[in-house]
Amino acid sequence: MKLSNYKTNNPVFSGYFWDGSKTSSKKMTVTGIFIKSFGCILIIAAITGYLWKLNEAGMSMKWFTLGGMLASIIISIIISVRHHWAPFLVPLYTIAKGCFLGGFSAYAHKNFPELPYQAIGVTIITFFVMLLLYQTRIIVVTKKLRSVIITSIVSVFVVYLISWILGFFGINTYIWGTSWFAIAFNCIAAIVASFSLLLDFDHIERQKNRAPKWKEWLATWGLLATLIWLYVEILRLMQKFAIRF
Repeated sequence: MKLSNYKTNNPVFSGYFWDGSKTSSKKMTVTGIFIKSFGCILIIAAITGYLWKLNEAGMSMKWFTLGGMLASIIISIIISVRHHWAPFLVPLYTIAKGCFLGGFSAYAHKNFPELPYQAIGVTIITFFVMLLLYQTRIIVVTKKLRSVIITSIVSVFVVYLISWILGFFGINTYIWGTSWFAIAFNCIAAIVASFSLLLDFDHIERQKNRAPKWKEWLATWGLLATLIWLYVEILRLMQKFAIRF
């Protein structure tokens, strides 16, 4: 059975990364992925907390946010091309994401101190709820569901991309404001992000104890990408509610 037959929204979990694997006595485990993911999350949290202190001292977070975002994109592209470099590049990706999240959430932390912590709490709860739904098979990841989720993910990112491009021409789109349309779009994006976790859980379960040990770093990369996206959507949504009300 080819591992590439199972697809997901995360490119890190696509067949490209799982074909042609070298034989290894050590295999990928869920415990290994959990340990690596937890360690990366702690690093991101430490960087974020440090940047919050700098922001409170008056330092601008613009370049941290922009630099972290661009660095994470570049590192992701390199990992996509040279996936054997993942054990070395994922820690760098973690640092870049820490800079991005620190700068991104600095405004919310400065103006609404409790908001980022609440967003983290909601993200954690969402993660375990989706994991429970998956483990109990209340939601079964079928081919049809996979197609619907992937289509939704692509649609959300296309809207973000078009909006970002239009911004360079001074054209503001409604998704960045605090209108009900913007809030509704944020809700949809957050729901899509949460459902994308199901695809990641499904693929990891299929590959555990089969893929080489070093590919735990690829799985970690994929989970981090999804969790960070979910957190960003939740924080943006809560921030809009805080500003509006």
